Amino acid sequence: MKIRLGALLAVSLGVAVLIPLLLGGQDVFALLATVKPATLALLLGMVVIGWNLNAGRLRLLSAGYGLGLGQGRALAYIVATEFAVCVTPAGGGGAVVYPWLLSRHGLAKSRGLALYAADHVMDMLFFLAALCVVLLHSLAATQFTYLGWQLGVTAMLLVVPLLLLWLLIENFRKVFHAAGRSLLRLGVGAGWRWRLARHSLEFFRSLHLIRGYSKMRLAAIFLLCSGHWLLRYSVLYFAILAVGESITWDYAFIVQMLAQAAGQLTILPGGSGGIEVSSSLLLIPHIGVAAATSAILLWRFVTFHWYLIAGAPVFALLAGKTLWRLLAGREVLQLGGESEVRAPPRRTVQKEPL
Repeated sequence: MKIRLGALLAVSLGVAVLIPLLLGGQDVFALLATVKPATLALLLGMVVIGWNLNAGRLRLLSAGYGLGLGQGRALAYIVATEFAVCVTPAGGGGAVVYPWLLSRHGLAKSRGLALYAADHVMDMLFFLAALCVVLLHSLAATQFTYLGWQLGVTAMLLVVPLLLLWLLIENFRKVFHAAGRSLLRLGVGAGWRWRLARHSLEFFRSLHLIRGYSKMRLAAIFLLCSGHWLLRYSVLYFAILAVGESITWDYAFIVQMLAQAAGQLTILPGGSGGIEVSSSLLLIPHIGVAAATSAILLWRFVTFHWYLIAGAPVFALLAGKTLWRLLAGREVLQLGGESEVRAPPRRTVQKEPL
């Protein structure tokens, strides 16, 4: 089944707006009209600051490979990657764009993908630490009665992938040989097996190199990661305040984590549908239908639509049609298969001072 990526994005944008409007009705417009322009500017500014923190994280990660990215270029790469995440189902475009952009500096794509994986592992470690803090705070504030199952599900969504990743790294040789035997039984050609083996080895060697970073560098990366996510996951909290209601920051944090997990189950870019429905179900019992749907629309504009608006020109400037076709599989997203598109020849870009 073939679906054009542009059409899929259009459906996603429509769903992201229609679900809250259908649930909230005309009251949504009245509440959104009360949001002050200064509040909207604050929320958008929080996202921009978060992007800059992520750019600093990219600079620290890539410096371990000798890449001297300046803040401006690193910021452009982050914004372009976020755009790719938002326009592809389950955010899969990020794993294509991130290493592709770094390859313009001579970094092998397998190493760029390892940096992207390490970046996500750092994200998961932050969420696990934040979840522990939320749990302790909820117990102290006697809020555990309405955060119990939410905390349990969220913890499972974090612990299980981290545990699987740790087991994969620790048992890489066994997994590597087992995968090779499986590919042989499936009739995969020797050339494909060799390429996959070479890229897999390079990927895991890169992960081990990242594990060898100094403690100070890793601490700085984690600090920048924490700052970014604290800003990003405060947007819903302030959006609810902007429409005249309030909930605890803890609960807003949990709502966003569960909503993002639900969004990963949909085939629509940006997690549309799953995010709106799940966040509505979690917020409406506490702040009412109109306030919940209004806050969701504001939150999604800042963390989804704004990413597309700001990211599109940056993405077009850095890559244009070439990378868009790579994302879409020659302008077509093929479900159940994958089209291979070759990136243009690697260019050597003069390194910028760190």
